[in-house]
Amino acid sequence: MKHTDWYTADGRHAYEASGDGLSYYENKLESELFSPLPESRDLDPAAVKLVSDELHVNDVKLSCTMAVPIKLTIWKGETASLGIFPTYCFGPSLPVLRLKYSIGNLAVNFNSIVEVQGCFLARKVDFHQGKQHVLTADVVTVEGMSPTDPALAPTVSAIMPTTEKVPVGAGLAVGMLVKKQMPLYPLDAKNAGASGTVVLQATIGRDGRIRDLRVVSAPWPSLAAAALMAVSEWQYRPYMLNGEPVEVETTINVIFKLGP
Repeated sequence: MKHTDWYTADGRHAYEASGDGLSYYENKLESELFSPLPESRDLDPAAVKLVSDELHVNDVKLSCTMAVPIKLTIWKGETASLGIFPTYCFGPSLPVLRLKYSIGNLAVNFNSIVEVQGCFLARKVDFHQGKQHVLTADVVTVEGMSPTDPALAPTVSAIMPTTEKVPVGAGLAVGMLVKKQMPLYPLDAKNAGASGTVVLQATIGRDGRIRDLRVVSAPWPSLAAAALMAVSEWQYRPYMLNGEPVEVETTINVIFKLGP
């Protein structure tokens, strides 16, 4: 398999590929290797508040920051555990990202950190989905290129996709659902009388699997966690556009209702 991507100054994306297509995890490699930065929506001060804490991983103390939705209701001193929402952890000696994770999303570990042209690069990146290790990427060589190198310009045969992701309404997404796992009602939420709707934003991949879950609003932290864990296992029919499966972004509502 060979896959080359170009991102041009005018904002266009082009690629050329041969052999098998990229899997979802392989497609994530580019951003995780070269620019593993959070999306602007995950750090929008109008939508989230940042909570800091420490995490010990293999006897290494990491400084972590979690982006907690402002629309998350906190009752009676309840707190959100580190890692429920998008969490970014940095090493003790270098200002470099070492781990990012949240429930319902990939956990990504960055190791073998080296400095290249004044920037830090992880030469080993591990992906985990839940407890399952799905992919390891190793950077074997790093070589500089001249700005005039013709390889920096897309080839004549390069493909320029016109559609990266399609917005789909919640109602249409429900009709595409083929596998649904009901969330468990957390005991602490029951005891506190917490109920309501957890609103999630999700990407449905070309294979119909849930990707990149995030919480928009929730009535209680453990209800948000329960919804994330359940919905991450849902399966959809791929959304077809012009005869080809495409990624879609949609809203998912998970309702928790206490019995009489």
